Amino acid sequence: MPRPGTTPDPHRRQRRVLQAVAAFEFFKGTFVMLMGFCALALVHRDVWLYAESLLAVFHISTDRRSAQLFLDFADNVTDARLWAAARIAFGYTALRFTEAYGLWRCRTWAEWVALVSGALLLPLEIRELLRGVTALRSAFFVGNVAVVLFMLYVILSNRRERELAHAENPCD
Repeated sequence: MPRPGTTPDPHRRQRRVLQAVAAFEFFKGTFVMLMGFCALALVHRDVWLYAESLLAVFHISTDRRSAQLFLDFADNVTDARLWAAARIAFGYTALRFTEAYGLWRCRTWAEWVALVSGALLLPLEIRELLRGVTALRSAFFVGNVAVVLFMLYVILSNRRERELAHAENPCD
């Protein structure tokens, strides 16, 4: 029941969900930004030694195949690849922070950015699911599909409202 002197807001729930998506996008941007800083911290360092130390911290035997693949990957990391990874991470971060700001402020352009960026990730997530279904991969896929469908719903409902408003007041 609305409080006296206030008008009910039919878009309150939609705005809350948009803000939840914005917070999640901000979290993703922050995480990737930290990964970019980690990549920069490894420039001019022996990445293989750090990888070996990481395996030791987690008590993972270097005799395991996955550990050997990890060490081989670390051995092939160059400074140029680290710089490239950092640039990509910071570009992705800028996109996520911009999207988060726009969604938090209920901007139409941000809804489109969220729809397109989420839809572009779907083929990659499907490929990962085809490589092997895990709880984490499934959760990412379901979450991303939910965000894409919600953004599509928001965009279409906002378009309908604008068309109805324009039909009522064609001179505006």
